[in-house]
Amino acid sequence: MKASAFVYPWDVVGDPDAARRIADLGVQQVTLASAYHSTRALTPRHPGHRIVTARHAAVLYPPSAERWQGRELRPYEQSWVPGDDPYGEAAAALADAGLEVHAWVVLAHNTRLGEEHPRITVRNAYGDRYPWAPCIARPEVRAYLVGLAAEAAVRPGARGIELESCGWYGLAHLHAHDKIGGVPLGGAGQYLMSLCFCESCEAGYAELGADPEELRELVVRALRPVWTGEATADGGDRAGEWAEVEKLLGADHAALFAAWRNRIASGLRAEAVAAVRAAADEDFQVLLHADPAPHRLGANVGVDPADVLAQADGVVLPCTGGEAVRSGVLPPFVPYRTERTVLAANFTVVAGMGGSPATLARDAAHAVELGADELRLYHAGLASDQDLAAVRTALAELS
Repeated sequence: MKASAFVYPWDVVGDPDAARRIADLGVQQVTLASAYHSTRALTPRHPGHRIVTARHAAVLYPPSAERWQGRELRPYEQSWVPGDDPYGEAAAALADAGLEVHAWVVLAHNTRLGEEHPRITVRNAYGDRYPWAPCIARPEVRAYLVGLAAEAAVRPGARGIELESCGWYGLAHLHAHDKIGGVPLGGAGQYLMSLCFCESCEAGYAELGADPEELRELVVRALRPVWTGEATADGGDRAGEWAEVEKLLGADHAALFAAWRNRIASGLRAEAVAAVRAAADEDFQVLLHADPAPHRLGANVGVDPADVLAQADGVVLPCTGGEAVRSGVLPPFVPYRTERTVLAANFTVVAGMGGSPATLARDAAHAVELGADELRLYHAGLASDQDLAAVRTALAELS
């Protein structure tokens, strides 16, 4: 079974042993960040630093001046990794160690972009803006995301791409000093708080025959029992979440929101995949980080399995914590796979971040039974030495 480890360029640049250490895990591939959001990352083995602070979302390669000339929305360059092209430097070192390199691109999640251009962001039913979440219904946002996908994908030596956040982003966000956990929203509350009422989305609702202001007031009313604690728990599973959304909004209104949002998300995916294919070689692989429930938001965006597998070569699915078995994240995609389809089970292998590297062999075997044919391991740079030793053992058992 093919396995790939997620890696940041700063894990490799400046560490002459990093590429060989990753290859010695037993993986055949790395998924290397080429466009990524802001983060603070530990580098426990790097000889030159222990903490890297990526202050804002940025590309980790030199962006094309020609591609972005005259465009208001354009990618930001990084300044926290030495060199003009840390992605290219890391990719070359990893390839020299015998690893196949695929690009890892985060799309609709960019706080600096939203802060500098607030009109492009998701606006909730109360009028609050989410600067970390560009609204994918806006034409200028879609053009930016599609251009970024194509440019960040076809880095020299890249054999494929994984698109993260290629769809709707919402309320959920790992924010510094976060203070929004006082009221448990559940999946349904998260969805309602993520519904967008920017000008583009309001025009879309009107196009479907609804009054945007009436819809906004409906969402505010639907959220009242959430704030008072009267809303019933949705159970945390996909079906329960959507059933609660229908209860709070009414089935017809829930269907209207879904029709608009699913259409927009599917269109973005189709445009992004087509742009990557047009820019890349014929055998270039395009995967999306996804979830089989269309209402889900965030890094693993909600998709319709048949739709997404008609667009891309496959999906990367969250399976940490027994997700593959407990809630059936893999089976919905199996009926729509082709000979080329990749169903990659993604496991966190950093124990300090909720992963379980000690049970990786068992968990991966369960995922295979449910339809997985590849593994993704998050994250080779963040994991401790003990975590990596467990990964080596697990991959040896699976080989």
